[in-house]
Amino acid sequence: MKIVVLGASGQLGHCLKKVAEERNITDVSFPSEQDGNILDANLLDILFSKENPQFVINCAAYTAVDKAEDEIDICRKVNRDGAEIIAKSCLKHNATLIHVSTDFVFKGNIPQLLSETDPAEPENIYGLTKLEGEQAISDVLEKHFTLRTSWLYSEFGNNFVKTMLRLGGEREQLGVIMDQAGSPTYAIDLAGAIFDIIESNSASYGIYHYSNEGVTSWFDFAKTIFDLSETSVKVNPVKTSEYVTKAVRPAYSVMDKSKIKSTFGIEIPYWRESLKVCLARLS
Repeated sequence: MKIVVLGASGQLGHCLKKVAEERNITDVSFPSEQDGNILDANLLDILFSKENPQFVINCAAYTAVDKAEDEIDICRKVNRDGAEIIAKSCLKHNATLIHVSTDFVFKGNIPQLLSETDPAEPENIYGLTKLEGEQAISDVLEKHFTLRTSWLYSEFGNNFVKTMLRLGGEREQLGVIMDQAGSPTYAIDLAGAIFDIIESNSASYGIYHYSNEGVTSWFDFAKTIFDLSETSVKVNPVKTSEYVTKAVRPAYSVMDKSKIKSTFGIEIPYWRESLKVCLARLS
């Protein structure tokens, strides 16, 4: 069962490579950005003709949330147009697409679990373009799984955990947002879930939610990172209104994972336990 991973140089791409090695999944291709440029339909056609994949995993995305407010065109080009190009290539080559999306497609202003059927009302450009990408895929390709995730981190790439560890080693105190709640997601766990879906041979296509179990704030997430890593730094709670950013973030962005668990029999770890694993690997 041949698998091609697009966006292989990013955080999730590295995690997929690590999990594939751990599970001895050998028939996976991780093309470079040059060989797997999602904005070049001809290049993808050459790649898919060569690899003949049964599954394509798309990790490629524009993820600079604040910067996207100023770079709308390039953000939309990657997150919407790129997704559509991939979907059309998958249709042409009869491949199933696994596409990674975000909780930012939701407004996130009500303290309740978000299901796959809840209205998507993004409040920033990043979330809007990711939603447009979801819709473009759905319009083109039946055989797809779209996985919305949140607060992604790992030992690879740039992410909140690594940033906190770096700042904790440089400063005596930090201010971290305390009135935004969500579910941190260890990208290694997400990568494992993606391979579980592939190995299930399921045709239950559509949108699914995946994040680690549990709910926390950015402030409590940071506190836990420092406590578990035994980093001595004072963390001060900051209100969203005191820390203005270009892009609006959801105040409560906690997704219901019932669908993915019941459909594929996936067990999802609690966020603190996965954080312990990541910190151990980083140390």
